[in-house]
Amino acid sequence: MTHAQPRPERPVPGIVASVILAIVAALGAFLLYRPHAAGTAVTADAASNPGAPPGQGLLSGPVPPGRRHTDPLSGRAASFLASRDGTVLAAVYDLGTRQTWSVGHGPPQAEASVVKLNILEALLAQRSRTGRGLTDHEKSLAKVMIEQSDDNAATDLWNTVGGASGIRAFNTAAGLTRTAPSACVVCTGFPLPGWGLTTTTPADQITLLRQIVQQGQLLPEAQRSYALRLLEDVTADQRWGVSGGVSPKATIALKDGWLPLDSAKTDWQINSVGWISGKGRNYLIAVLSTGNPTEQYGINTINGLSSIVWKNMG
Repeated sequence: MTHAQPRPERPVPGIVASVILAIVAALGAFLLYRPHAAGTAVTADAASNPGAPPGQGLLSGPVPPGRRHTDPLSGRAASFLASRDGTVLAAVYDLGTRQTWSVGHGPPQAEASVVKLNILEALLAQRSRTGRGLTDHEKSLAKVMIEQSDDNAATDLWNTVGGASGIRAFNTAAGLTRTAPSACVVCTGFPLPGWGLTTTTPADQITLLRQIVQQGQLLPEAQRSYALRLLEDVTADQRWGVSGGVSPKATIALKDGWLPLDSAKTDWQINSVGWISGKGRNYLIAVLSTGNPTEQYGINTINGLSSIVWKNMG
């Protein structure tokens, strides 16, 4: 911009202060970015979500130096999935390089018990806004809901957060764009709790996981640590899926989901999402699979894919 009349010179300290303020403002703008939907082999910077609510993004510094990963869901992983029945949707997000990869095509899938992570985060965010922590009763429910995948506890906390409307409000604030909370808990013709019919995508699950793994504005540090502890303490018989093939020395925080979609139990929804860190790796992974002929078949599919991803991320 030019000016018709020259302005008086500023004193040198004023110039220095202005420069410092400009640098601070520029750094602030650079460090703040929003959660994003997963794409194929893109960086988080390129995939920022312009539709996310202002001020609800996750904080992160510049992309750390280091080598870029090749797509862990291509090659052997893609060949493995091509050999499996059903429809598999998956996404991986590398926390070091901020790269995201995805595989699979199709509409959002039923969450099954993976929705319990969403319930937990919505509860923690609501309590954060009111300035109080969870009650002892809520802590007890949250513990068995996550660690043992208790359905009754999940129903109680689903109602506590305001049901579908409460979940939807949190998801909007968190930047989830393709997750639709179930409209019913007792659903006609469906014998299991209806919250399991909430539909989602791997991209949204990665965004949800980032709320507890990375610093943000929805969940304070203490609440994020609390959520991760629960996910790290999932009972042994539910530590399958994205933990498949992962070194026992790595940190694993996960939530699995399984749900028969028909009365004959010949069509299973099997899901697993989580955070894997250790042995030079630090990534989030979300896998949804539907059309599995048996529960174990779906578990084997996600176990197999996870093992390949773990090796590819090394």
